[in-house]
Amino acid sequence: MPSFVIGVDFGTDSVRTVIIDTTNGTEVAASVFHYPRWRDGKYCRPDQNQFRQHPLDYLEGLETTIRDCVRQAGQGIEKNIKGISVDTTGSTPVAVDRTGTPLALNPEFSENPNAMFVLWKDHTATAEAAEINRHAANLNAPYLKFVGGIYSSEWFWAKLLHVLRIDEAVRKACYSWVEHCDWIPFVLTGGNDVHKMKRGVCAAGHKALWAEEFGGLPPDDFFSSLDPLLSGFTSRLFRDTYTSDQAAGRLSDEWAQRLGLTTDVVVGVGAFDAHMGAVGGQIEAYHLSKVMGTSTCDMLVAPIDEMNGKLVRGICGQVNGSIIPGMIGLEAGQSAFGDTYAWFRNLLSWPLDHLLDNSTLVNDELRRQLKTEITGNIIAGLSREAAALPLDDDGELAIDWLNGRRTPDADQTLKGAIAGLKLGSDAPRVFRALVEATCFGARAIVDRFREEGVPVKGLIGLGGVARKSPYIMQVMADVMNMPIRIHRSEQTCAAGAAMFAAVAAGIYPRVEDAMNAMGQGFDAEYKPDSSRTEYYEKRYKKYQDFGVWLERKRLQPDLV
Repeated sequence: MPSFVIGVDFGTDSVRTVIIDTTNGTEVAASVFHYPRWRDGKYCRPDQNQFRQHPLDYLEGLETTIRDCVRQAGQGIEKNIKGISVDTTGSTPVAVDRTGTPLALNPEFSENPNAMFVLWKDHTATAEAAEINRHAANLNAPYLKFVGGIYSSEWFWAKLLHVLRIDEAVRKACYSWVEHCDWIPFVLTGGNDVHKMKRGVCAAGHKALWAEEFGGLPPDDFFSSLDPLLSGFTSRLFRDTYTSDQAAGRLSDEWAQRLGLTTDVVVGVGAFDAHMGAVGGQIEAYHLSKVMGTSTCDMLVAPIDEMNGKLVRGICGQVNGSIIPGMIGLEAGQSAFGDTYAWFRNLLSWPLDHLLDNSTLVNDELRRQLKTEITGNIIAGLSREAAALPLDDDGELAIDWLNGRRTPDADQTLKGAIAGLKLGSDAPRVFRALVEATCFGARAIVDRFREEGVPVKGLIGLGGVARKSPYIMQVMADVMNMPIRIHRSEQTCAAGAAMFAAVAAGIYPRVEDAMNAMGQGFDAEYKPDSSRTEYYEKRYKKYQDFGVWLERKRLQPDLV
């Protein structure tokens, strides 16, 4: 009998679920659920970089999409579904009680943002991250060595400390702190004791400072000497971790009934979306797999024996067993990629959102249609016009730190900038500068790997921007002076989760075997245009100089 697995991908705006045929990777069913509370902007304060998500958005989306996929696949499919694995954004942790229940699911905290998941892009903990970095430096402690030497406000401990400091009620009720990717498998398997939750090495190693060399997490006195609020917290977290090819357990009676499945379904250990997305996109050793969405996550795997103890400065971590078990997974990325283009689109859309509603020339239905049509075509139209512009050495120049800088050298306090504006600076020219900036930011990551002795032999493009934006991908190839292959799959993260489910369920012995059998291959490749590469080399140098000046200006406000 054929066997099937389910891959669930919790993204920033929605959850996507697929049912995949394990013999050939064919997508049998797919479903998307947009988080309603997130869509309405609840619990977020963008002006303060606060982005929180309610656990009910996740639970409702999980149940809705899986049930929808099972219905699409047809009667009888439930008997042949062997496994479920999930990926999530990260670091996206939450305060839980001893049972592992997020505090926001308790009535007294149901509307408290500090009791909800702190989304990856939440930067309210910049001060705490800076304190962690100073503390480690003052103690000459080795605990940041596997996360590039710099701790980020986007990560586990900084967010925990911030929440404990600002909310006394949450502080008193918080027993432990849990990543989204670890919580969902715990829920599906009927977990009710947070100490029995199987924590994935992916989140633990890249965001929570867990390392084999330390025998687990850093010792309690490292954290308690930073702030007494953290005293004893490590004992309520975890010591052991698991790779995502392992089983977290089997589907509980409750969730089997809710999803229309059986309790024979194996639930895999969770991981981050970019890590499973890299597997869904058929990552290869030393090929940088770029998951390009609202932000980017750049994943690279290398054989353990070939790394020879190398540590790459300023990236988001390197962990044995993350991405592909048995190899070292290295992660980098940009805090804003697609979000940069979305910001500019929203800027241009302001009249549509705020003035068109007052127009007496159109009715409500036509107004709605105009908004949808024009907003939906802005990026495509700008791309066409920008691609047709002549190269301009002195054209507008942008820095892509609109949401801070993730890598190289995390600093979420940095801001974006645009230089060289003039009266002739129209929307396509500014858009071109933003596209170049995001590609220059990607180039800086490749340069850092190479500077640290880790080769980058090729580029793999994954995600919505990679598949839908030929102009951006061509600029990427020209800036990198390397070809970039675009993976065929529309849902590489969900597909990667499905591959891990197939291994956890025992259908394939290794992740590499599942990748080879279930991978869909590549359907596009962008090659560098030799007539443009020299131009982009010069522009990249200007980008670097501009960035250095901005960082110095922040430290020396009077600098001219």
